[in-house]
Amino acid sequence: MNIAIAQSGGPTCAINASLAGVFEAARNSGAVDKIFGSLNGIEGIFDEKLVNLTERINDDVKYQLLLRTPSAVLGSCRRKLPDYKVDSSYYDKITQVLRWNGIEVFFYIGGNDSMDTVAKYSEYLRENEIDDVRIIGIPKTIDNDLCGTDHSPGFGSAAKYVCSTVQEIARDSNVYSIPSVTVIETMGRHAGWLAASSCCLRANGESAPHLIYLPETTFSIEGFLADVKNQMTKHKGVIVVVSEGVKTAEGKFAAEQFQSGQVDTFGHVYLAGIGKFLEKLVAAEIGCKVRSIELNVMQRCSSHIASKEDIDSAEAIGAAAFEAALKGKSGCMMSFVRKSNKPYSYSITTVDAAEAANSEKFFPLEWINEEGNDVLPAAYDYFLPLIQGEVMPIMKNGMPLHLVIE
Repeated sequence: MNIAIAQSGGPTCAINASLAGVFEAARNSGAVDKIFGSLNGIEGIFDEKLVNLTERINDDVKYQLLLRTPSAVLGSCRRKLPDYKVDSSYYDKITQVLRWNGIEVFFYIGGNDSMDTVAKYSEYLRENEIDDVRIIGIPKTIDNDLCGTDHSPGFGSAAKYVCSTVQEIARDSNVYSIPSVTVIETMGRHAGWLAASSCCLRANGESAPHLIYLPETTFSIEGFLADVKNQMTKHKGVIVVVSEGVKTAEGKFAAEQFQSGQVDTFGHVYLAGIGKFLEKLVAAEIGCKVRSIELNVMQRCSSHIASKEDIDSAEAIGAAAFEAALKGKSGCMMSFVRKSNKPYSYSITTVDAAEAANSEKFFPLEWINEEGNDVLPAAYDYFLPLIQGEVMPIMKNGMPLHLVIE
């Protein structure tokens, strides 16, 4: 048989490792003739933009580069499929292209919205009694908000970057004798996993971050100012980590005045600005030295400090997806099931893709303190295994090499 693999949604450090896992398992199976890569997600199938990955990844050096290359080597998209019962033309064309190329299994690597595509297409196949084409989802997101799995590939590396960067910012903020406040804004629209992961620094004896604010709790401007003033009595340089999506009691984004109001194809508002908002607030109400730092896209693709556990497990779940395909699976998403924190262990299984489609897994409220400005030690046990180990980049001229598929 032939297979096709595509990547969708926001890039990460590990999405290419999942691609590599599927590719290597398929190549070694003896059951696959051609391994296609679909350029720019599902759009590559529809537009017939397929590349033969066996020709592009033809030695171990390129495979190792693939594991270490951030972002999505096949390109990505944010395409929301219509209801096939209203308009099936898109689904019909995708099925036609897959059949033309002898593709029996289509692997889709992505997050919440990508699993919407997997769920919709698998329902279309089932309702139309099409059994010569199947689809399997592979989880991916730095936000770690994907339901149906213990964690998502890409999150561990993003968390490792956040922890390391917050620590370096803390070192910088303590250089001078004058008091200061630094507000660090992380991604996290409705779920605060990434901001919360900065707590891992406490495992190494760091006091920073001194305050952590997540979307799962109500954000109060008055409470924030009181929290900062309290921390300033204890620390010369106060470090605050805040998720971009924190909301007030009225249900509005705290930094709504900084929002463009624009949305993506899935209706998600483009967020940013809470850090700058809080910087101006502290400057006006407290008057100390203050700066804000938005980590922005660096959280997603900083492969120079990727978590080895993240890369290894991403590769493993890709390989498991191919094994699931050999067993005839379709319409499912691969899933991690955590068995133990210490020592860390997990198994890989499948869940219905509809469980993860258009839904979000929130940071547990029981891991947040009563004041809503920090997380509790129980979170450390969850986070720490996911950021372990380092992946040494392959270097040239003093810089990391990346694999490019054109």
